[in-house]
Amino acid sequence: MGLVQLDHIQLAMPKGGEELGRRFYCELLGLAEVEKPDNLRARGGCWFEKDAIKVHLGVEVDFRPARKAHPAFLVEGLEALVTRLAQAGVTAKRDEPLAGYDRVYVDDPFGNRIELMELDK
Repeated sequence: MGLVQLDHIQLAMPKGGEELGRRFYCELLGLAEVEKPDNLRARGGCWFEKDAIKVHLGVEVDFRPARKAHPAFLVEGLEALVTRLAQAGVTAKRDEPLAGYDRVYVDDPFGNRIELMELDK
């Protein structure tokens, strides 16, 4: 009995932010959009997946970005990803070193903090 695995992470966004979410999570991070179930579509938002990674963006009426709480994604090719993000106007911020990882923080288009981590080579 107990936790088995993480199914998905949900982040908040303001109403009408779906296109910005698609650009960031699909075009820049490489996730694919998946259809929300019919009974949840009216709420707005969008869902993205790639393999075991699932990110749900949900509309929050009194939206405030998550500035401290954040998902951390393992990536391959961190520097190339940072370059692609920079070309799209997304700034990566380095933080204190963490043994075994090269990592940066970025903000999604809504100001939610996202950590991108690559295992040290």
